[in-house]
Amino acid sequence: MLLETPVKDEIKMLKAGDIVHLTGEIITARDMAHRRLVEEGVSLPVNFNVIYHCGPLVKKENGWKMISCGPTTSSRMDRYTGAMVERFGVKIFIGKGGMGEESRRIFQENKCAYLAFTGGAGVLAARSISIKDVHWLDMGIPEAVWVLEAANFGPLVVGIDSKGNSLY
Repeated sequence: MLLETPVKDEIKMLKAGDIVHLTGEIITARDMAHRRLVEEGVSLPVNFNVIYHCGPLVKKENGWKMISCGPTTSSRMDRYTGAMVERFGVKIFIGKGGMGEESRRIFQENKCAYLAFTGGAGVLAARSISIKDVHWLDMGIPEAVWVLEAANFGPLVVGIDSKGNSLY
């Protein structure tokens, strides 16, 4: 199945174990970005409803070029899931390793989903992702928020669906 951002009601059709590809705008966010957004209340000058837990490897060459963008462990961001959904309208989280029971409950209550991408396949991911913009480089390249344009990004496995079913 191909999902296009911003994602809407099509999330309700996803089932744990489904394979999907994603096209459209997504952002990266790791620990420091989540902390800045939620605990410090800083906002971003971009609308988003898909977050990729990723610290990309990039090269500055006539702008920014994506080299590798593999997933990071999502469970580290569990404590921010509720705020990201409620304050920012995030509908899809992408990463590796799954998310915890509280996140699963939040996904079920708010019709959100978690998509897993294979760890170690960052070069494959970079083939379908280009960089549109970057924010908060003061946190360092991996922790900055990268605004990405995905074109058939995947394969992504639905790890937690909007009904609360989880492969984890």
